[in-house]
Amino acid sequence: MIMVGFIAGYGYKDMFTSFDTDNILFQALSKSEKLKAAISGGIYTTDRPDNSTKEDITINTITVNGSMPQRGTSNINIHVPDLKINISGQEQRKADRERLRKISNMVISILEPTIIDGLLFWVSNQIIIQEKQINQHYTNLRIEWNICKSKNN
Repeated sequence: MIMVGFIAGYGYKDMFTSFDTDNILFQALSKSEKLKAAISGGIYTTDRPDNSTKEDITINTITVNGSMPQRGTSNINIHVPDLKINISGQEQRKADRERLRKISNMVISILEPTIIDGLLFWVSNQIIIQEKQINQHYTNLRIEWNICKSKNN
């Protein structure tokens, strides 16, 4: 389980929103110089650049409820271009599972020691998804939140 907590002076309301959870994950990942150096692209909230062919990480939150304790769900998607592989004389595109694994492990290792009083989050699911139309696959890390205190406490 990954524990996260309050960032002093972070917001002006008591309730955490999807903007807050996205920002917490973005800050945790983007401060890692090792992660930024390891990927060919960037780290983004919600959308990556159109037609990107790079290794990108996107963060988005799909829900945060409005009552205490708050619960929510976020996604961290790790996009990696497919490998070109020759199978029986035919060029094919296949998931670069080694890069997906390496970057996913880096992301998880960055999140695990992140501690912010009053917030808990953990990786609840992981899956690889194909984006055939752009010759890429991505790892989806599903993040679950349990927010036990308001931003101003």
